[in-house]
Amino acid sequence: MHGGAWMLYSVFLDQRLVCFAVLLFFIPVGGDYCPPSCLCARDSGTVTCRGGEHPGVPGAIPDWASTLILRGNNLTTLPRWAFCPSGARRPLVTLSLSHNGIRVIEPHAFQGLTSLLVLDLSHNRLVSISPGVFSGLLELRSLNFNQSLAPLAAVQLVNALSLGEHLRSLHRLDLAGNHLTSVPLGIHMSNLHTLVLTNNSIQTVGRDHVATLYQRPRMRIYLSLNPFWCGCELEAFYSWLRNSSQVPDVGALVCSGPGARQGVRLEHLQEEELGCADQDLEAVSYVFLGLVLALIGVVFLMVLYLNREGIKRWLNNIREACRDQMEVYHYRYEQDSDPRLANVAV
Repeated sequence: MHGGAWMLYSVFLDQRLVCFAVLLFFIPVGGDYCPPSCLCARDSGTVTCRGGEHPGVPGAIPDWASTLILRGNNLTTLPRWAFCPSGARRPLVTLSLSHNGIRVIEPHAFQGLTSLLVLDLSHNRLVSISPGVFSGLLELRSLNFNQSLAPLAAVQLVNALSLGEHLRSLHRLDLAGNHLTSVPLGIHMSNLHTLVLTNNSIQTVGRDHVATLYQRPRMRIYLSLNPFWCGCELEAFYSWLRNSSQVPDVGALVCSGPGARQGVRLEHLQEEELGCADQDLEAVSYVFLGLVLALIGVVFLMVLYLNREGIKRWLNNIREACRDQMEVYHYRYEQDSDPRLANVAV
């Protein structure tokens, strides 16, 4: 090869190496890749994916991401290991999955998110929640299911929360706007500080739940926008409410009935207005009436027993009188039925 030709070839080779180096510099490598339809802010560690073209969880989430926000992605189902498909742990701290139309959460869906502190599943349409859905979330502090639960999913969620070893660090649980009819205090989470139950369908709080509230003096429970029925069944909760500071929104608790109590704030009620005194008096009246009737029955039996000889003679006399009367009727019948006797009489 001539010297000039070799020099041209060397220059051409150097240019290709430079182009290759430039491409390597600008193409993201490994965990730095930002998924399509997402915005990645490495300084804040946030990846935001809104209304993605393809349903499902993005598969290539950057390794440096500490906050992942998915909204309007029509996920429908969160499968097992949804965020760690390779089985490796992911250092996410905050995971927001609101407004995604999620209906089913399979067991171990959040497996691998061992550092997760905040999980937001609000404004979805959950109909199925597996018992082991929170497996591995040992550091989770805040869990939000605001306006997300169908009736069956609400029951399944309480069962999943009852596995307290999975959520031993949970401090805040938000269940607002889910048409719940009772306070879910069967969950065994000793570190739970805040329970949000606003805008549900709770009408009363039973004595068993009130006893549980007495055992958890550190817990704050929000109960506004519930249709409390201010009858005698609410007496135990009313007494606890007057002697407790665990309900920060107590001023917003309003009676839905009955009668004149509709619209009255619970804190303005008087204990006698609950009607428990009338019910107690009515119960006492029924008991007293039963005792009186029983006493009358006993007295009647005693009178019968003490006068048993006289009663026996009286019954015998009645029997003899009846027998004599029947004999008279029998004799007259025989007289009237004999035609010969009739002729003699003529």
